[in-house]
Amino acid sequence: MKPSYPLFSHEYFMGKALDLAQQAFEEGEVPVGALVVTENNKIIGKGYNQTEKLNDVTAHAEMLAITAAANALDAKYLRDCRLYVTLEPCSMCAGAIAWSQVDEIIFAASDLKRGYTQFSDRIIHAKKNIVSGILSSESEALLKVFFQKLRT
Repeated sequence: MKPSYPLFSHEYFMGKALDLAQQAFEEGEVPVGALVVTENNKIIGKGYNQTEKLNDVTAHAEMLAITAAANALDAKYLRDCRLYVTLEPCSMCAGAIAWSQVDEIIFAASDLKRGYTQFSDRIIHAKKNIVSGILSSESEALLKVFFQKLRT
C-alpha cells in the first residue's frame, strides 16, 4: 500500500511526481517525474522522461512539465509556481527552470553524475528557494532498480 502524506505537503506532490517516474520506468525510460504546481496547489504541468519514446534528448521530465505549465497558463513565465522533480535537474533542465522563473524547486534525489550542482550551482539564481531530499530514498530505489534491470 502506498503511503499517504498530508494534503499539499512537499511529500504529497513528490509522491505524485514519483507516480510519473513509475510511468517512465514502465515505458523503459529513466524513471524521473516532474510537476509544476501553482501557489493555490493546483497541478498545471506534468512530465516524465520520454527521450526514448520521442527520440528527443530534450524530452526530460522537467522540460515537458514546464512546457505543459506554460501552455496551461498561456504564459512563458511560471511565477508563483513550484517545480517538483524526482531527480536533481541536469544543466539543461536547470537552465530552463531558471528561464521559466518558478519560485521554488523541490527535488528528491541528488544526481552525483549529471546534476546541475556538479557543474555549477549558479545556473539557478542564488535567491531561488531550493529544497532537496524530499522522498529521496524512494526516488533512489526506483532509479537503482531501473539501472540494475538495464545491466542484466
